[in-house]
Amino acid sequence: MKRPRDKGLVAEFHERLRDRVREAAGRDREPTAGIIDAQSVKGASSVPAASRGFDGGKNVNGRKRHIIVDTLGLLLTVMVTAASVTETLLERLRRGHWRITLVWADGGYTGRLVDLARDVLRVALTVIKRSDNTSGFTVLPKRWLVERTFAWLMRSRRLARDYETRTDSSEAMIRWSMSMVMIRRLARRAH
Repeated sequence: MKRPRDKGLVAEFHERLRDRVREAAGRDREPTAGIIDAQSVKGASSVPAASRGFDGGKNVNGRKRHIIVDTLGLLLTVMVTAASVTETLLERLRRGHWRITLVWADGGYTGRLVDLARDVLRVALTVIKRSDNTSGFTVLPKRWLVERTFAWLMRSRRLARDYETRTDSSEAMIRWSMSMVMIRRLARRAH
């Protein structure tokens, strides 16, 4: 996995597959909207302390997977950090997907980030919050798309926990797992 990761082959393979899936669904190759979220996962003993952190909100010692998906739930960009980091990958998204003008997010992406997205990146970051008078699980508009993508990714046993020593290896494994999801989708359409 080292050589394909370092040469960018995993990312290129993933992007070409995503383009094919979008075209097969009748969509333009380049999306104009996305959904952002993060998932904290436990880190195995092979994960070095320098790239590991503690997410107090989720009570997880490990890493955080930040992803942005399109409206089909296909992965646009990914960034793996220590679980304690609350960075965003909107700048990375903007470099790779210049047509995106709207990103939906949960309540964790409020404050200065909304202003930064609008003023610097020219992206409308729309925060979709859960109503205060609801209890239990509630499906939120657009937000369920990114949650479904996390569910697809978690079907890969390798992603149930973060085993990778390097964060870019974790990102490559996420892209590889998403590639398998897209290959299955294309294979179903072919029959």
